[in-house]
Amino acid sequence: MKTTAIILASSMAVASAFSPSSMKMSTEGVSARRDFFKTIGTAGVATASTIAFPLVASAEIEVPPQVTEYEFPTDWGLEFDYAADAAKVRKHMVIATGLGKGANKMEDFGKNMKKEMVDFVSYYRRFPKIAGKPSFSTLYTSINVLAGHYTSYGFKYPLPEKRRKRLYQEYAEIEKSLKRGR
Repeated sequence: MKTTAIILASSMAVASAFSPSSMKMSTEGVSARRDFFKTIGTAGVATASTIAFPLVASAEIEVPPQVTEYEFPTDWGLEFDYAADAAKVRKHMVIATGLGKGANKMEDFGKNMKKEMVDFVSYYRRFPKIAGKPSFSTLYTSINVLAGHYTSYGFKYPLPEKRRKRLYQEYAEIEKSLKRGR
């Protein structure tokens, strides 16, 4: 609420500084606008914009350590129910993202994961109502990242830390969207 009031006040000040009624040809009006911009400065504008419009990626996500022991899933494949399939693909992708070098059955997991991701995207992108959902577009982005990693590095190599962090942020976003039915 406080940040909204600050932004509203600064927006009104900027708007009034450039309104036609205050645009007099005298040097007094020009000087007042210059003084305003000197006072607020670039730092003030940047601070106000980051407070008002925080980025999704700026949310702090805890990246779990990589594991080598895990329970290998047996529920591969689609059920052709978007919410259930999206949740399942997301769950499997979280496991895949957390696998460390030398993990048990890592190559088999990667092959099953890539097939499931391809099946999911190729089936659900045909439906405009589903393809327009925020959960689908974010999941599609995550699938492209993980599939690209598998294509470039194979199934035996774990994801780098920077890529893992970004994927975990996207997984959190997907989970929120799915809970809202979006």
